[in-house]
Amino acid sequence: MEPIEIGIYVSAGMLVMVLLGMRVAFAAGLAGYVGLVWLRWNGFDYDPDRFWKAVEISTKIAGLTPHSKVSAQVLSLIPVFIMIGYLAYYAKLTTALFEACKRWFAWVPGGLAVSTVFATAGFAAVSGASVATAAVFARIAIPEMLKIGYNKQFAAGVVAAGGTLASLIPPSAILVIYAIIVEQDVGMLLLAGFIPGVFSAIVYAALIIGIAVIWKNVGPPVTGFTWKQRFESLPPALPIVAVVVIIIFFVYNPFGDAWGTPTEGGAVGAFIVFLMALYRGMRWGQLKEALLETAKLTVMIFTIIWGVLIYVRFLGFAELPDAFSQWITSLETAPIVILICILLAYAVLGMFMDAIGMLLLTLPVVYPAVMALNGGETVAAADSAFGMSGPMCAIWFGILVVKMAEFCLITPPIGLNCFVVAGVRDDLTVQDVFKGVMPFFLADAVTIALLVAFPAIVLWLPTLATQ
Repeated sequence: MEPIEIGIYVSAGMLVMVLLGMRVAFAAGLAGYVGLVWLRWNGFDYDPDRFWKAVEISTKIAGLTPHSKVSAQVLSLIPVFIMIGYLAYYAKLTTALFEACKRWFAWVPGGLAVSTVFATAGFAAVSGASVATAAVFARIAIPEMLKIGYNKQFAAGVVAAGGTLASLIPPSAILVIYAIIVEQDVGMLLLAGFIPGVFSAIVYAALIIGIAVIWKNVGPPVTGFTWKQRFESLPPALPIVAVVVIIIFFVYNPFGDAWGTPTEGGAVGAFIVFLMALYRGMRWGQLKEALLETAKLTVMIFTIIWGVLIYVRFLGFAELPDAFSQWITSLETAPIVILICILLAYAVLGMFMDAIGMLLLTLPVVYPAVMALNGGETVAAADSAFGMSGPMCAIWFGILVVKMAEFCLITPPIGLNCFVVAGVRDDLTVQDVFKGVMPFFLADAVTIALLVAFPAIVLWLPTLATQ
């Protein structure tokens, strides 16, 4: 049997396990290990006497593969980014940020919802976890909106959708994972996510204002704040601005050399937020809770990475990514049409898988195909299909798939942010939250379409950094 046939059968088996409810980490790890054994035994012509030799060799490969990747220093960014978010919560930066946004933006139609979106975007700049963002603002923003008469489904949808912004706005754990899987510069990816993340927040805000203007009773504006009150709300939220500036300057300094590596920038940002949390009264119990929650989420992410890396190694031996790339490039269809079909496939796949698992499982096959469509890893912009060089295409595609991962965080039946919001609020069901996020599907579709049509939105900052 040809290796590629084994690759197809094992991949199909893994998808069946995932659809039946097995965790992605265990399904991928098991499928990868079985595939390695099968490939090795196939190489021994299925000699019964050499089966255990095939098992021994495959076990060594499966055991060494995760460590070789996970020991990379850049992965330390993931727990650091997650910890920043939890420490910021206990430093009460979330409350200060929401209050500032409320005083500055609540006067527009749907003002509290708009304030929530901008506050979640600001918190996303110090938190790499969408789930944490949704959980925090479900406690802070939803009661405020319900108090002045917002529809509870709409209020829940605003928080669930706003929480997804943490996937793009740096620091972003998902962008770090993408960089590791496709072996791209994590600093450039974090830089590239900033403008699309802010752009997504603006599109969300415009949608909310439009809904509030058409349906007057959806989101009444809040007035009465003086200019003095508005300016008084800014200093308590300034630490978030400081953390954002520090992380960006550690990635890209427009006035000279970068201050350091993204890992160092994340560590400095975490230390600043830690000091602010202590200054604002964080106690040992709260610090312990922040560290435990950071550890839990980090272990979950790393477990998925370990399992998927075994599967990825198997795919390499089965030569499936190369075969898929050759098939994609052989199609007599415009490359941009193929790219749109790939993004639509992500939208469907995201209905049944969590965002991180979906990216980890698909990128080893899809990423080489997209790069081949553009002309290869080293192609120049003038010779490419998408009008950009190989490295820029890798960054652009990364932002697109992470935006699709954001979209998957609110799509039924798996949309994780919706379950988190419903879990935090006893007065909401998951069905309520899913109904509330439906208008934001349109906003995400518009954002993705504009990012595809105008790559400069993604590539402007990375281009400046490489000049």
